[in-house]
Formats: sequence, C-alpha cells, structure tokens
Amino acid sequence: MKKLLPSFSYVFHPIFIPAIATLFYLFYYNADFVDQEKIFIFFQVAIVTIIIPILVFILLRATGNVDTIMISKTSQRKIPLVVHCFLIILLLRKSISIDRYFELHFFFLGALMSTLLALILLFGNIRASLHMMAMSSLTVFVIGLSIHLQMQNIVTITILILLNGIVASSRLEMQAHTNRELVLGFALGAIPQILLLYIWL
Repeated sequence: MKKLLPSFSYVFHPIFIPAIATLFYLFYYNADFVDQEKIFIFFQVAIVTIIIPILVFILLRATGNVDTIMISKTSQRKIPLVVHCFLIILLLRKSISIDRYFELHFFFLGALMSTLLALILLFGNIRASLHMMAMSSLTVFVIGLSIHLQMQNIVTITILILLNGIVASSRLEMQAHTNRELVLGFALGAIPQILLLYIWL
C-alpha cells in the first residue's frame, strides 16, 4: 500500500480538481444541459485549469523558478498561485457565469478565496497543503450539490471522504507536508465552500 500511496498525489493533483468538480456538476444537472454545452464547458475549464497551468509550469521550470510538479518549496509557490487566481477570475468573468452555472460559479468563487488565503499565508512563510485544499473543497461542493438537488449520493460522498484521508496519507508518505500543513490545507479548502453554501443552498 505504501508503494501505491504516492500515486494518489499525482492522480488527485490540485490542477485536476476544478475539472473533476465541473464533471460532477454537469453530471448532476444531466437534464438541464445539452451534450454539446457540457463538452464545451468542460473543455473550457480543462484548458484554463489544466493545460495553461502545465504550460506555465514548463515555462517556470525552464527558467529555474520551480523544480518539480509538486512545487514543494514555499518560495516557489507564489507565482503559480497568483497565476491560478487570475485563471479562476477569467473563468468566473467569461465562462462560469452566475446566471447560467449558479452552483459551479460559487465553487470557483470558493476556490478563488482558498487560493488567495493560501497565497497570503505564504508571505508569512506558512505553507498549506494544496492537495488537501483542493480535495476538501471538492468534497464540500459535492455534499452541498447533493443536498441542493436532493440527490442520494452516499457512496460518492463516502468515497470522496476516504480519498481525503488517502491523499493526506500520500502527502505524509512522500514527506511533502506535516500534519499541521495538511489540516491547514483542509480548512482552507473547506471553510470558504461551507460559507458560500449559505448563499446557494
């Protein structure tokens, strides 16, 4: 099991979580969106939150500003987080509008709040687990969506909760974070999503 644990850090890397959340959202709203719209929105999110960050990472690595895809050093996290904030703002303003994608809009708004908080903490030399931040935000969003749509998703939610623990164990196994950083990351991801639930539930 210890040999498998590190793979979860790659499979559930933070850059994949917005696309996964979008898939959950479009799947739950199966009757409200035509297939072409689903594909269009998903690819927009994937390009902005996966493809562009990978290209930015390649550029930063080529210039010596980051070393690995996990960006373990505190000093190396500032530029990627700033870029991520701008990309989320781009999505919120141009694609994930509040009138058409109400619930998903608030997920990305919560993600923006979490990212800004993580960025601010970096200036105090405080590092939070971005993996846990992403996983906890996804989990709270899916729970909120299930309540909002009155859908029974016990299995999905249970799997997501277990994945939070597995990803945390993966980060510990890779010696990427301390327990404190994992808890802080979890709180940074979950709390903004919970606060925003009061608006859209």
